[in-house]
Amino acid sequence: MPINLVKGQKIDLTKGNPNLSKILVGLGWDVKKYDGGYDFDLDASAFLTGANGKVASDADFIFYHNLKHSSGAVEHTGDNLTGAGEGDDEVIRVDLKKLPANVDKVAFTVTIYDADERRQNFGQVSNAYIRIVDETSGRELIHYDLGEDFSIETAVVVGELYRHSGEWKFNAIGSGFKGGLRALCLNFGVNV
Repeated sequence: MPINLVKGQKIDLTKGNPNLSKILVGLGWDVKKYDGGYDFDLDASAFLTGANGKVASDADFIFYHNLKHSSGAVEHTGDNLTGAGEGDDEVIRVDLKKLPANVDKVAFTVTIYDADERRQNFGQVSNAYIRIVDETSGRELIHYDLGEDFSIETAVVVGELYRHSGEWKFNAIGSGFKGGLRALCLNFGVNV
């Protein structure tokens, strides 16, 4: 049975699971009633940052145009263009043992593709969640439902893995941004 988190809650991942290495980060969502004529294309991304919360280079930004980090530690399994169907809409694989020493955090985000042009925002999204699964056993460790606190936001930092005293922990963030992927990239130090 997974641990269900609330916004702002932090939990240890590796201290209680010393053999935990490979995890799947599943992100999912549904669209509320929407008749704007466009598909809703939400995109999951990961930013590998130092302690300062900034990427060391643009290659530390994993998304639909850069699916795998050069270290092999983080891999996006592909873009789901519609979010249709049950279960995770997009999945990012993380190998905690391969994460470079200069990476202190891995922030997981979701943005709405072409949100401004399509007049879409997270107020039109429901049932958004992130979950952490032990890839070896298939056991779901953590589940965080974002709730529906959003209205005009077009990007959300859902949660982050972070290194603390040699262990990996997870922080349920749920922080919205206006300005989509560009705003997130600027926040994490990616050149846009």
